[in-house]
Amino acid sequence: MVNRKSEVQRRIVSKDGHNNVQIDNVEGMVKLYLHDIWTTVVDMKWRYKLTLFASTFIMTWFIFGVFFFFIGMGNGDFDTWHNSTHTPCVMHANTLTGAFLFSLESQTTIGYGFRYITEECPLAIFTLVAQLVITGLAEIFVTGAFLAKLARPKKRAETIKFSQVAVICRHQGKLCLMVRVANMRKSLLIQCQLTGKLFKSNVTEEGEKTQIHQSSVDFYMDTSGDCPFLILPLTFYHIIDEKSPLAGLTPETLSNRNFELLIMLNGTMESTAATCQSRTSFIPQEILWGYEFKPVLFSSSNCRYVVDFNFFDKVQASNDPTFLGSSSGKI
Repeated sequence: MVNRKSEVQRRIVSKDGHNNVQIDNVEGMVKLYLHDIWTTVVDMKWRYKLTLFASTFIMTWFIFGVFFFFIGMGNGDFDTWHNSTHTPCVMHANTLTGAFLFSLESQTTIGYGFRYITEECPLAIFTLVAQLVITGLAEIFVTGAFLAKLARPKKRAETIKFSQVAVICRHQGKLCLMVRVANMRKSLLIQCQLTGKLFKSNVTEEGEKTQIHQSSVDFYMDTSGDCPFLILPLTFYHIIDEKSPLAGLTPETLSNRNFELLIMLNGTMESTAATCQSRTSFIPQEILWGYEFKPVLFSSSNCRYVVDFNFFDKVQASNDPTFLGSSSGKI
């Protein structure tokens, strides 16, 4: 389907919608990430997030355990010469391990039984209150970041499927570039809008050359301006005319052109009312001239419609006489 040239051509956006642009030599990058710590934590990969989650609990248990250990040391709780009238700050926390266990039991609210704090040390009481407040805020932050990552609209966007290739054929008497889109879930996306950006090099009237120039590419589903009902696989088309960024495209020049077509589907999830965006891109070797998509919707014997995704990426030569003999064999 794609020849060897497409394997080496640079892409700004991969087929699955991920950003391929690398950012280097930004001064103060770490400071910028820490300044927006919430977004940084939410965007973390799961292995780093799980490490942060575990280390948050373990480190706070240990740090406050050390505090309680030094408080007991300052109170003389570990001196063996004390008589029976001495009351330690924390009962039965005679070692650093015992102080760690007391900190763990306090923070996880599984105490108090064997180890408990006494009223003899105001500093220990203050430390306990500070631990519960500080660690409570830390747990809320880390748990909230977990839930935010799980509920991100990005996961919903992964259930939007784009065709692996785009085709150019005639639609309603006009030359059009067509892309097929499908919603893989039964839950609807409302207020859907498909837009495109064409990335290519450009030379301005003043002779300035830009390596990447963005041009808007409008896509339609039909002649109306209403939002499409994305419950069935739909085919969106872009009219290639004199106003199009693809104007002048021919079967001969298609394979020699160097551009990337970014497709973005924006929609609102019916269940949560959150917006999501799904992306993909096409390079010239993934655009087939003189082909059209095969039907993907069929009717069954039980009066239901069936969407067969075995035909989702299948194409066939167009029956339009103007394309006969000009269809390349790139399937």
